[in-house]
Amino acid sequence: MNEASDAKANEAPTRDVPRSKAPARDVFEYALLRVVPRVERGEQFNAGVVLYCRAKSFVAARTHLDEAKLRALDPAADAAGVRAALRAVEGVCAGGDAAGQAAGDDPGRRFRWLIAPRSTVVQPGPVHTGLTADPAAEVERLVELLVR
Repeated sequence: MNEASDAKANEAPTRDVPRSKAPARDVFEYALLRVVPRVERGEQFNAGVVLYCRAKSFVAARTHLDEAKLRALDPAADAAGVRAALRAVEGVCAGGDAAGQAAGDDPGRRFRWLIAPRSTVVQPGPVHTGLTADPAAEVERLVELLVR
């Protein structure tokens, strides 16, 4: 035997490895919603997540306002107004009457409108991406991980 055949004889046999039975995952995009009580100061904290999955035609927002953080940054902040702004984002994502003029827009257009930069008390952060088999569960996971 020559060196080439000796090397081949010492190789481990190859096997066809079956593909994982994991569910197909789709690309999603998300942005954090940040509360900036005093825009001129730039201090902020996370208060929600907006998630969009084009493959599933899915857009949703989940929010949670920590009033203690809000009061720490601005004791005179309008908590009811901030809460209403966060609920409005959830409404735009949900569509229907709660979405107002955006009700007729597709989920992607509503997401892009919500993540557009603005100088208000509730602001979107940068967009990030990931993979998920269940966008609804992913938005819940992200709000627990990054907001609460």
